[in-house]
Amino acid sequence: MLGMVNGNIIAFDFGTKRIGVAVGQSLTKTATPLEPISAEQGVPNWQTITTLVQCWQPQAFVVGLPVHMDGSEQLITQRTRSFIEALHKKTSLSVYEMDERLTSVEARSQLFAQGGYAFLKKNSVDSFAAKLILEQWFVTLKIAE
Repeated sequence: MLGMVNGNIIAFDFGTKRIGVAVGQSLTKTATPLEPISAEQGVPNWQTITTLVQCWQPQAFVVGLPVHMDGSEQLITQRTRSFIEALHKKTSLSVYEMDERLTSVEARSQLFAQGGYAFLKKNSVDSFAAKLILEQWFVTLKIAE
C-alpha cells in the first residue's frame, strides 16, 4: 500500500544517455536533485545506483514514466519499464511509476526563472525533473490516503 512508504525515496527521470536523480523524504514531502547518472543506450552504471542505495537507504523508488500528451506510449516508455524491472530485481525495493508529462518543460521553466540560461545546464534539468516527479508523487500519495 502506498501510504506505508515512510522514509527516503529516490526518484529517477530515465533517459538513454543520462538518468536524472532526486532524493526525497516522505515526512516533509520535499525532494532535492542529485547528480545525474550516465547511461549507455539506457543502461545505467548500476554501481552508482548501488552506492545511492547504500548512502540514502531508500524505502522505495519512483520512476517517471514517459507518455505522450494523450497518454499513449512513446518509444522510450518500454525502455523505461525495462529499467524499472531491472531496478526492482537488483534492489528488491518497490518501484512506483509516475506520469512525467511536461516535467522536463516545467524543470526548464523553473530553472530559467531561478537564474536564466546559467541554470539551464543540460545535466541540471534531468535531476530537477526527477525532483518534480517525486514531489508530484508525494502529492498523489497524499490524495490517495
